[in-house]
Amino acid sequence: MVSDSAPPVRFRELLPRPGAGDADPAAAYAYPDRLERPWIRANMVASADGGAVGPSGGSRDLSSAADRRLLGTLRGLCDVLLVGARTARSEGYRVLRARRAWEPLRRGRPPAPPTAVVSRSLDLPEGLLEADPQGRRTIVLTVAGAPAERLARVRRHADVVVVEGLSVGPEHIVDALGERGLYRVLTEGGPHLLAEFVSAGLLDELCLTTSPHLLGSGSPRVVAGGPGTPGAPERASARCRPVRLAGLLESEGSLFARYVRDPGDT
Repeated sequence: MVSDSAPPVRFRELLPRPGAGDADPAAAYAYPDRLERPWIRANMVASADGGAVGPSGGSRDLSSAADRRLLGTLRGLCDVLLVGARTARSEGYRVLRARRAWEPLRRGRPPAPPTAVVSRSLDLPEGLLEADPQGRRTIVLTVAGAPAERLARVRRHADVVVVEGLSVGPEHIVDALGERGLYRVLTEGGPHLLAEFVSAGLLDELCLTTSPHLLGSGSPRVVAGGPGTPGAPERASARCRPVRLAGLLESEGSLFARYVRDPGDT
């Protein structure tokens, strides 16, 4: 959770304007103008040796005041926060509450973005089904074979999108969010959901925090392992997809890189 009263954090711009001094994260991470479809932005954190999950079983071991500040800014900029159910459970996700710092970022929009969660089992944290003062409801994307009793309960507290088939694919997610006019998408993973978007060629941008820590062997990466890995996506692909480094900030020893998909990767 990011507090409005947190101490100030300074970001130093390294790229694209080396030596420019302090950077404004809201300006550095602004979404493209005049979007005609959902723009899928992922925000992940990894250790210096590539690990994405710390000893606590989540990403909080790798975070910092600067990382939390940027996380809050990215949430304030987006139209919807997208997350997989496993990450929602392990990180204790709840309905996002409005923050004073978001007011200039959200003019003409609801004071806080809704959350969209992907789940076949509908095993969701209670915090995503709680009542919201603004009347927003969590968007739940699931499959036709989801447990009927859980489905009936979730429908009472959330907007449910049911997909035919065995899984909810990235194309289903993009279509469902686009139909709702939610074009500025921020996904915080987890690694398996991110792997699906990479494999489908539908990840437009990766915001990657490199934390000044070492985790050693055994920690998963920000993108899940290949086919056959427990929990890995069924349609994983080993294709190498080009990206372009669009920006790089530094704060308190952490690096904040923004990569965008190469226009030639279609």
